[in-house]
Order: sequence, then C-alpha cells, then structure tokens
Amino acid sequence: MFTMGSASILLALAGMLPASYFAIRLFRFRFVSFPEMTAIQIKICGVTNANDARACVELGVDMIGFNFYPASPRYIEPAMVRRIVDVLPARTCAVGVFVDADTAEIRKFAKTAGVRCVQLHGHTTPESCSELAREFRVIRALSTDTRFEPGHAAAFTECDVLIDAYHPELRGGTGQTCDWSAARAAMRHTRFLILSGGLDAQNVARAIAAVTPHAVDVCSGIESAPGVKDHRALEQFISAVRAASPMTNASSLKS
Repeated sequence: MFTMGSASILLALAGMLPASYFAIRLFRFRFVSFPEMTAIQIKICGVTNANDARACVELGVDMIGFNFYPASPRYIEPAMVRRIVDVLPARTCAVGVFVDADTAEIRKFAKTAGVRCVQLHGHTTPESCSELAREFRVIRALSTDTRFEPGHAAAFTECDVLIDAYHPELRGGTGQTCDWSAARAAMRHTRFLILSGGLDAQNVARAIAAVTPHAVDVCSGIESAPGVKDHRALEQFISAVRAASPMTNASSLKS
C-alpha cells in the first residue's frame, strides 16, 4: 500500500539522484511505444424496469438494452424507457432493440424512448443500416445459423456487429451459445464486435478467451425470470468479465 511514509521515502531518494538521471528516464518514457489498451465493454440486454437499470449503472455497465419487439417477453414501452434513459449517466449507452422494423418505426420508437443507439435483428439491409447510421449508433445483430459466414459482417461497414446464437423463433434471450469460432473469424470484418448468446458467469471467461471480443452481451444468463434480472447473478457476471480479461489489446483485435 502506498502511504505518506512511502511518499516521503521516494522524495528523499529522489533528492539523492542527479538531475541527469530523471532527464534520461523521462526521455525513455516519452519514446516507449505502449500498445493501445481497452477494457472489454459489458452490455446488459432485456432490461424492463428502473430497478434493474439502476443496478446496471451502479455496477458500471457500459450498455443497457431495451427490447422494442412486441413478441418478446422482455418488451418494454418506449415511454417507460424514456423515464429510465432521462436519468442514466452520460457514460451509459441506452440501446433500443428491434426485429424486422422499418426505418420509420425505428426512428419513431427511438425518438420517444430517447435512445441514440439501435440494435437491429432480422432482415434489415446494409442500405437501411447505413441510412440509420447517419442518426444513430447502429448495432447489426447476426446469428450463427447454418448459412452464416464471418464475411457477412463486412456488409455493415458503418455498424458495430453483434454475433448471437440462432433460434428458429426467438430473437435474442434464447440462452443458447453461438458459434465462438465463427464469431472470432468475424472479428476481422468489423470495427467493433459484441459477443452474445448463452453467456453467463460460468462460461464468459472461456468465451472471451476464444473470441477476444470488444464487448460481451448477456440477457437470460442473469435472469430469475424473463425480463427480471437477478442482481446477484448480474454482479457475478460482471466480476467474471473483469477477472477474465481486465484489459484487451485493441490493436491485436484489429488484425
């Protein structure tokens, strides 16, 4: 532990050294090339109430997802989201989640909810994504079904990409694990990759090691029931992410 006593010792030692010593050290420090480092971000999806959103903020979550897909058990009204978003700190990104919605509906819901980031599932085209990217941060969700190819991510040049598990009926929150090798291969085709699909406190460390994503996304893995977050499980998940890889070399992720 660094104490005032330690500081006194260091200052005393500094007084015993010639000025040239510090000049040399400063010169070397200025020209050392440090790798670009960035912490893996955490996205909590399917939040349906202010209490769970507050827990996410208190634990330092980077992104909170609100589901605007009416068929989802985690659906939340945009007006309710607005009341939550209005009190979120600036560092927390609110994400509106849509499935096969047209651009007009996305704009309408996003404006009502006050979200500046949209996550798009289904058959949204690269052209629609590019159009929306003029107004929002766009996350294009892709599922690792039998037709998925890592290069598909390259079509969405103005978007972040989320890789999720495939389910014939559900869009997210399935609890199923996606193809980590396919997700890893997609890294080179996108500027920012979010790994999703069946993650929890028990497997997220292995997922991070296998994929080295920029962010991880969890929904059902921290729930006591659909749309109800288990705050203990939430805390355990966040701790597992931070312990697994506190810092990731961003430059290596771009290779």
